[in-house]
Amino acid sequence: MRRFHVHVRVKNLKESINFYNALFGKTVTLVKPDYAKWMLDDPSINFAISTGHKETGIEHLGLQLDTAEELQVVYSNMEKAKGEIFEEGDCTCCYSKSQKSWITDPQGVDWEAFYTHGTATVYGEGINARPAPEVMNEWEGNDGINATMDQTSETCDGSCSI
Repeated sequence: MRRFHVHVRVKNLKESINFYNALFGKTVTLVKPDYAKWMLDDPSINFAISTGHKETGIEHLGLQLDTAEELQVVYSNMEKAKGEIFEEGDCTCCYSKSQKSWITDPQGVDWEAFYTHGTATVYGEGINARPAPEVMNEWEGNDGINATMDQTSETCDGSCSI
């Protein structure tokens, strides 16, 4: 199954969670101090928001695949699109362990193709690591080992307190 992915940069996570809960008629699936995600079935979309960005708006678009084999098919399609491909490979990003690659369309929109195979306790590692000033008390390097974060539940029943 393919799932369309949209990631939006927001200023206020709680306000945005309330807005999207109402808009989608569904409660958020995953909440972190700087990130939230809805896994919707109708339409089939992985809709994510995050704080800690200089600007707000669309971060990137993408396709989430259920298997590594499906991901290889999309990789082939990316090659046919004739854009510059950045193969990230195995990585930690958005509190998940994934395998992914990126391509930028002719308008400059970044597209991500990824297969998620696990969860993580940090937003990201390596090139995906970023301190979110609103939630990080200290930051030592990109692995998050010395990062102290406010604790928020992994899921939200609609009465999120962030």
